[in-house]
Amino acid sequence: MVVEQLSDEETDRIFQALADSTRRDIIRQSMLREQSVSDLAKHYAMSFAAVQKHVAVLERASLVRKERRGREQIVHSNPEALRRASRLLDAYEDLWRGRAARIDELLSD
Repeated sequence: MVVEQLSDEETDRIFQALADSTRRDIIRQSMLREQSVSDLAKHYAMSFAAVQKHVAVLERASLVRKERRGREQIVHSNPEALRRASRLLDAYEDLWRGRAARIDELLSD
């Protein structure tokens, strides 16, 4: 299975970050338009600090990046990181479809 080589740690960070619905929504929000962490926090029934922690998890996974503008931290999505995750899932799908096809062949013989 040849996919853009991601280390196990990078893969784990990406999928652990995507495992949480709030983080997936933060990515969606940041894809719609760049927003400050403060603006993002208004969308959720949680503290500003909790949203900051979610953004930090996404940033460690390279799914978003922050840019300082004055006193604000502006959050930008990183579509390339999502494409990498998608390509990895596609590769796993191909692997499992191939295995299922081989099982079908064995059972039909």
